[in-house]
Amino acid sequence: MIKEEALQILQQLRTQEISSYRVNKQDFLDFRSVLSEQGDMKNFRGNAQHGGEAIYTFEPGWTK
Repeated sequence: MIKEEALQILQQLRTQEISSYRVNKQDFLDFRSVLSEQGDMKNFRGNAQHGGEAIYTFEPGWTK
């Protein structure tokens, strides 16, 4: 996964163009490194799945 692709996915989650995104095991570290650079990182919620995948959603205020 390239940085531009991850940024596009994160923006689509922010604007609710997509409701969730499944990150496969091979792309997880790349996606996570781009996510960690975002100022609103805490608004993204990752749900771990079996097999090393994760499903990310954008949920502002889910952490307090």
